[in-house]
Amino acid sequence: MAILEALEYIQNMESDEKIVLVHTDSKITLQLLQNKKKHTKLIEQIRTKVQEMEQCEWRVEFRWIKAHAGHRGNEMADQQAKEAARNKNIEECYIIIPKSVVMSEQKEQSVKWWQGEWTETTKGAITKAFFPQIEDRLKLRLNVTPNFTAIVTGHGNIKAYLHKYKIIDDLTCPCRKGPQMVQHI
Repeated sequence: MAILEALEYIQNMESDEKIVLVHTDSKITLQLLQNKKKHTKLIEQIRTKVQEMEQCEWRVEFRWIKAHAGHRGNEMADQQAKEAARNKNIEECYIIIPKSVVMSEQKEQSVKWWQGEWTETTKGAITKAFFPQIEDRLKLRLNVTPNFTAIVTGHGNIKAYLHKYKIIDDLTCPCRKGPQMVQHI
């Protein structure tokens, strides 16, 4: 927010030299400004302001400086930010929640809800044995094939399943060491 405010202030100044060098201790801001795939509202406002200034023949550059390293302007900016944060009479000027935060919170709530449904259901016992925690399952990259699906669901071309529905008479596994059930396989 300070960068945007500074650029707006400078743009309205009368000056023969139209060169702006913005020093910031915010690496993340500089990275976001360089990454054209990121489009947060505040970063877009800064980009737009820079484009406006460049169209009016301003040259704008950004440089990173180390925080709390004795840079006079940076120390002053930190002090003013602290004072503003403590001042209850200053109206908030930026209250927009980033889309990434909203998406992250929605995903977390969805996984919790899904886990509750998954835990409560009496169906899918074999699949639940393989994947008791939804969050852990979502972290896995699985190559889902018909054989994989048959195993984790207990359905398909497994002799115990076919025997259950009287499709075959013998449920013995080809290895002859017991019935062909998911646990055996």
